[in-house]
Amino acid sequence: MMNSPDKETVKQLQEKLAITSRLVWDYVDESEQMAIMQYAERYKSFLNAAKTERQAVTEIERQAAEHGFVNIDSAGPGARLIFNYKGKALALAVLGTQPLPRGLRIVAAHLDSPRLDLKQYPLYEEGELAFLKTHYYGGIKKYQWLARPLAIHGVVIKENGEAVTLQVGESPEDPVFTVCDLLPHLARKAQTDKKVEDAFVGEKLNVLAGSLPLGDKETKDRFKLHLLNLLSEKYGLTEEDLISAELEIVPAGGARDLGWDRSMVGGYGQDDRSCVFAALEAILTLPEPQYTCLALFVDKEEIGSAGNTSAQSCLLEQVVEGLLARQGESRELWRQILATSRALSADVNAALDPDWPEVHEKRNAARLGYGVCLTKFTGHGGKYQANDANAEYVGWIRRVFKNQGVIWQAGELGKVDEGGGGTIAKFLAALGMDIIDCGTPLLSMHSPFEVASKGDLYMTYKAYRGFFVETAD
Repeated sequence: MMNSPDKETVKQLQEKLAITSRLVWDYVDESEQMAIMQYAERYKSFLNAAKTERQAVTEIERQAAEHGFVNIDSAGPGARLIFNYKGKALALAVLGTQPLPRGLRIVAAHLDSPRLDLKQYPLYEEGELAFLKTHYYGGIKKYQWLARPLAIHGVVIKENGEAVTLQVGESPEDPVFTVCDLLPHLARKAQTDKKVEDAFVGEKLNVLAGSLPLGDKETKDRFKLHLLNLLSEKYGLTEEDLISAELEIVPAGGARDLGWDRSMVGGYGQDDRSCVFAALEAILTLPEPQYTCLALFVDKEEIGSAGNTSAQSCLLEQVVEGLLARQGESRELWRQILATSRALSADVNAALDPDWPEVHEKRNAARLGYGVCLTKFTGHGGKYQANDANAEYVGWIRRVFKNQGVIWQAGELGKVDEGGGGTIAKFLAALGMDIIDCGTPLLSMHSPFEVASKGDLYMTYKAYRGFFVETAD
């Protein structure tokens, strides 16, 4: 019969062989706690300034310029470069000491978030009230957008080509908008007795925008006309101008500290701007790296990465070709460069919600406060439409995080047959590079008020920074 080891030996074996989850707050000292809190303040400011993909591009470009980044098409030599793509996607590059054919280090995040978009003919009146018709964008729970203050952000292009920027609902003196909901007394047959998907209908997500008439009782559509007149007087717009517009309905108000202990951030758009901001901060002050580093910010992920500013567009190809041209090398090398590159798909994962444990597989679920999350595969069912990172690359990432002092965890998006999701990883993987999803765990993902741990937010930044600077193979 085998002799049982003593308690101390058992303890040592457990520490050596078993994985131990690490709560961020248990493993950071006082100076790093302060850095976490300071990072969160900058992050909240970014969320407030970047509620749409266009605003995110503007804010990223502003901060990059302050840190010495120059336009990739400028005449100067510049080792820190900006590539603005149609105002809705962006790349920042820091040139490394190794030649480009040795590959790049790429952190790629998406700028768009679920929301309501105005239709091309949005303005109408009904019941002597003026409304705006919407079409929801991305995966939302429709009822979460009812009976809450909303703001309008976006741009209108007039017939003469002039761009008019709108932002209404954020300043204290601004009006806000809302989508009305039924009172409980009248909702039983219309909502309560129905399935959620039937009770809340996309065509009823109409934004209440006004109730004053223009003209007398004989005036046709006088409530609608009053709003058109306001738009004309303030912005010089006509109803036809709204056809060439991108106007987004987002929650009004800023990101906030969450909890009495202020340990979390609550706010709109943290999927995926938590990762966007981490990638931005990681590259802004990056010293000259060994490999050329690229922070890539794309659009349209929430609707399948379709469109000419998405991860499936030619953006990445054009950026690499531009880098090659600046160094006098053949543009034809872009495929070789991307195939030898290493990348992080910077995207969030769902944190375990203690009120809904039945949808998670708790042994493989991310948890709030336990660091940045590695997601080896996404997809749904049998890993359908997923990027599934190879074991060698996952092992290398583990070494990077250990070397760089990153607190991390691994997780997947819910139970095998419960649902699933996708990221941009599979589109970049198709170019040959090694890539894995890596981002911040969130509660209430895709809602108008998502929740993140400040510790996890900081570890996301630390992971991306470590990925850029790591030299070990």
